[in-house]
Amino acid sequence: MINKNEDQEAQVDDEIQDITIISDPGQSPMRIDKFLMERLLHSTRSKIQNAIKAGAITVNEKQVKPNYRIRPKDIVHVVLSRGQRWTDNVVAEDIPLDIRYEDDDLMVVYKPAGMVVHPGIGNTSGTLVNALAYYFQNSPIPAKDGNDIDRMGLVHRIDKNTSGLLVIGKTDYALSHLAKQFYDHTIDREYIALVWGEPNPENATIKSYLGRSLTNRTKFQVWDEEEDKGKLAITHYETIKQMYYVSLVKCKLETGRTHQIRVHMAHQNNPLFNDEKYGGDKIVKGTVFNKYKQFVMNAFKLCQRQALHARFLGFEHPVTKERMEFEAPLPDDMSAVLEKWENYVQSKQTD
Repeated sequence: MINKNEDQEAQVDDEIQDITIISDPGQSPMRIDKFLMERLLHSTRSKIQNAIKAGAITVNEKQVKPNYRIRPKDIVHVVLSRGQRWTDNVVAEDIPLDIRYEDDDLMVVYKPAGMVVHPGIGNTSGTLVNALAYYFQNSPIPAKDGNDIDRMGLVHRIDKNTSGLLVIGKTDYALSHLAKQFYDHTIDREYIALVWGEPNPENATIKSYLGRSLTNRTKFQVWDEEEDKGKLAITHYETIKQMYYVSLVKCKLETGRTHQIRVHMAHQNNPLFNDEKYGGDKIVKGTVFNKYKQFVMNAFKLCQRQALHARFLGFEHPVTKERMEFEAPLPDDMSAVLEKWENYVQSKQTD
């Protein structure tokens, strides 16, 4: 069985249900919320009504009200967050949270590298969700829905060894609105990565189909579209700085597939620095001299994970409609390894 905690990198689109339902030719008039309750498993009437209000459920490509009555051959399109929610079986744990913003509807938190987002096989405690469950039970800012912990949830995730920002919805409406923004690709997500080599071209868009590897089910790979084994993934990258054998790049996600940045960069022979899963934990570029090898090993010790950081998050507030933007500077481990490479470049230039 696959450990889900190994596969949480940037799972945005993979965390959203995109469903189209066509009503029968003989469909009798029925309220849309009741109609969908009969067809969507594990969806409450409240969740459906809030999704309708958030514009995440349309009929014949038009927004409707919760009292809309379904007619024959109506085409109903539903966008819902799969929502990793904390239920009764999640143990609330008093773990410090780095909260960057919070109001009645949502919160933005910073997840450090090394912290798993939610409980799974092999990780039943110490996760971000365990910490959030405890926080919400004792929150000074309860959700509008009456501090019902089960209404709060994640719209996206980043994996254990990636640091950065996450947004959490505190109400069904906020979750639905944020899910729709992710689905429409109107949420801005920017990552900073240290990769091996110099990307060629320096700035480009990578578009491919990503799916699970057949030989290692914890890994993902690029598939040909004709093979029908992957989902469309689009990453825009820009080279910020070239340092001989590594480069600092900025990646913007248009889609959010599992391990998307890691797979895309590795596929074009620029794996992330110290990314064990995708071949970045060995010397990919450089000389054969022992002094250089020791330099790289020391750099690996400074940043003992894939060098990937979710730096920027921008979205529309579900209620106020205000543009919200958050930025998290590089964490100490990535800053340290970046400084080491910059010093290496400087020393090469003065040789």
